[in-house]
Parts: sequence; structure tokens; C-alpha cells
Amino acid sequence: MVKDKKNKNFYLWILVILIIVVPLLFIHNTEFGGSDDQAVSLIEKFTPGYKPWAENIFTPPGGEIESFLFALQAAIGAGIIGFVFGFFKGKGHEKKHS
Repeated sequence: MVKDKKNKNFYLWILVILIIVVPLLFIHNTEFGGSDDQAVSLIEKFTPGYKPWAENIFTPPGGEIESFLFALQAAIGAGIIGFVFGFFKGKGHEKKHS
């Protein structure tokens, strides 16, 4: 049973890596527009001389990389929140059964 679970986890990790890497290899020169881009175009439309007061620290080389980093940030945040909720639920369950 343990060996089957290890194999299953191994294949799931390979699948996760492929889902991340394959699109980065085959998708080039794409633009993924978001609400930030729409906000900038509206600001430039209504205030032509507007100068941004802050600059990006890091600008990703493409839109797909930017989307990937955004999704990665969301996944890490969700993982942390899920861990914290699970931790406290486990502590409560432990106290209840002690």
C-alpha cells in the first residue's frame, strides 16, 4: 500500500511540473490583459499627462510569466491559509478527544 501511495504521489508531482512547464515552453509572445492594464488605459484617456508615482521592482519577460507568478502567489497564500485552518482544527480535535 505504501509503495502504491509513493508512486501515486510521484506521478502527481510529475503531472504538476508538466502543467507548469509545458505552457511556458509552447506559448510565446502573448498578452494577457488584466484589470491593471484597463485601469492604465482609462487613466491615460482621462488624464493624458499622468505620470505614475511608483515603478515596478521586477517586470516579467512576458504576460504568461506574469500570470504564472500571480497564480503561484495565490496558490502559496491558499496553502498557508489552509495549513493554518487545518492546524487549529487539528488542535481543537486533539483537545476534544484528550
